[in-house]
Amino acid sequence: MQITDDLQRTISIENPQRIISLVPSLTELLFDLGLEDRIVGVTKFCIRPTHAQQVATKIGGTKKFNFDQIKALNPDLIIANKEENYKEGIEQLCEDYPVYISDIFDLNDAINTIQYIGLMTNSVSKSKQLVENIQQGFEDIKDKLEGNVLYLIWQDPVMVVASNNFIDFLLRWLGLENAVGHLDRYPELDEQRLKNLSPDYIFLSSEPFPFKEKHIQRYQALFPNAEVLLVDGEMFSWYGSRLTYSPKYLMSLPVSRRR
Repeated sequence: MQITDDLQRTISIENPQRIISLVPSLTELLFDLGLEDRIVGVTKFCIRPTHAQQVATKIGGTKKFNFDQIKALNPDLIIANKEENYKEGIEQLCEDYPVYISDIFDLNDAINTIQYIGLMTNSVSKSKQLVENIQQGFEDIKDKLEGNVLYLIWQDPVMVVASNNFIDFLLRWLGLENAVGHLDRYPELDEQRLKNLSPDYIFLSSEPFPFKEKHIQRYQALFPNAEVLLVDGEMFSWYGSRLTYSPKYLMSLPVSRRR
């Protein structure tokens, strides 16, 4: 089978039986497709399902791979992502193994990846059902919320979600306005630039930086007229089968609804 990935690379796949996932959200997808017996390697950040690291070997992190472990596992398919993994490591793996690289900016990209992984692993029926559930769930929440949102992903330095990424797509799909949508990707903002913003809501994500209750006070002081919320980062940024849970979670947020 010849598959073209999101970087327009053509890879040859033949019923892979030894799969390594370098992407936490796609690790969960592989398990949900019933491929547990074929997953031989995952990263230390692949925390879903909770037993993923018990049934597969940890091969390092998403930005630092253990190449000796990967070689010992002898994979016949590696699942990667352009943003979540590092270019040099992926390029090295591509020299020796079939590597499928996703590059996801919106819901259509996510759905295409789910479909391609289903095709590559002979799990088309299960992937089709997942896609149908996701599409229906997201159609039900389109343009349901309103307000201006500042979404934070890191502390010291402060990093925020701007445009040209999956989280920004999701905010806009819900009907929310990104307070820094005029900027690109994940910029760092100093306190002065933050003070120039006037968001209705501050979303403090649980990942990649694990914002906690103790951080709310700082941002409430910076934005006294905004509502500061801790949010589940997986529901905003995981683009595998977790998307089946996202709509219900997103509609549970204490954010204004459109009439």
